[in-house]
Amino acid sequence: MIEKPSGPLRRGWTTGACAAAATKAALTALITGEFPDSVSIVLPKGEQPKFALCHTKLGADVSTAAIIKDAGDDPDVTHGAEISVTVRYGIPGSGVVFNAGPGVGTVTKAGLALEIGEPAINPVPRQMMRAVVSEIAEKYNHSRDVVLTIAVSGGEELAKKTWNPRLGILGGISILGTTGIVIPYSCSAWIHSIHRGIDVARANGLQHVAGCTGSTSEKLVQNHYGLPDEAMLDMGDFAGGLLKYFRKHPLPKLTIGGGFGKLTKLAQGHLDLHSGRSQVDFNQLAEQLKRLGANQELCEKTKSANTANEVLKLAQNAGLPLADRIAEQACLVVRKALRNTETHLNILVIARTSGANSHGELVGEAENNA
Repeated sequence: MIEKPSGPLRRGWTTGACAAAATKAALTALITGEFPDSVSIVLPKGEQPKFALCHTKLGADVSTAAIIKDAGDDPDVTHGAEISVTVRYGIPGSGVVFNAGPGVGTVTKAGLALEIGEPAINPVPRQMMRAVVSEIAEKYNHSRDVVLTIAVSGGEELAKKTWNPRLGILGGISILGTTGIVIPYSCSAWIHSIHRGIDVARANGLQHVAGCTGSTSEKLVQNHYGLPDEAMLDMGDFAGGLLKYFRKHPLPKLTIGGGFGKLTKLAQGHLDLHSGRSQVDFNQLAEQLKRLGANQELCEKTKSANTANEVLKLAQNAGLPLADRIAEQACLVVRKALRNTETHLNILVIARTSGANSHGELVGEAENNA
């Protein structure tokens, strides 16, 4: 995860808010023949931001307006992308029809809030765009039957940096947002993606999914079990966010994979594994080593260690299965979080090897049947 900078951070606007604003500008021009200098829209919670237009084009029966996505200080992959909407008149009685233009994905798998074959324009952005169409149509006493084609510059490449390929959204990004506002470094978008990953896995009949703390553990876990991409949940630091949702939407088998430090925190009862919100208790690690037969010197070194990985190396050199013990303890924590869910659990503890061709190495594991 990217570390959040200190100090006050500037908010931004979602792709859905940008698309709604572009819709308002393009439809206004289609009806009146003129584009506004800027447009304001009403967000779901009542805020009314104003958007500048970066590109406009007006034809006889078609109009296009574009807005540059400003994500504020959030490290959003779509920050700076051009979000455009092309508006045409629709068939009488058709209402608002949504199309995916270049850079906007199409849904190809079940389990999402949209039907297979639909453009990846989420429900709230659709509501926002429909509201804008109704507002302008009423203002000018005009038909609400329009076709909206949403496009995103470079969206197909941007989508490779998102969860879309795993979720079965192909060809581009999704038009997102529930409030219209991007809160910098918010956890909600990440956790929402984990939830959608579970939904897609269930809808497509998967029996086994895995949540991993990072790319190294993900590669090892995927290869270890031969899992498809859609079975891999980018858990990151949000073990609690994954487990709370999984408890209500279970699958037969769940694997949690991660580095020794992250899973030590999980084993010690932390469900938020971020370094700023939970820390390894080295005294607890020393107690675990003592129970495994470690001498006093090793226990004292553990208490004064700088990192969890330093302790792991000390334990390995002493021939003590500390990583297995951590996996066992993490299993118990996960089982408790899942309550009565009948899911087979596996915990894999992974260490990164050193050198130019560094990769993950399985150093500890445990399993727990419901």
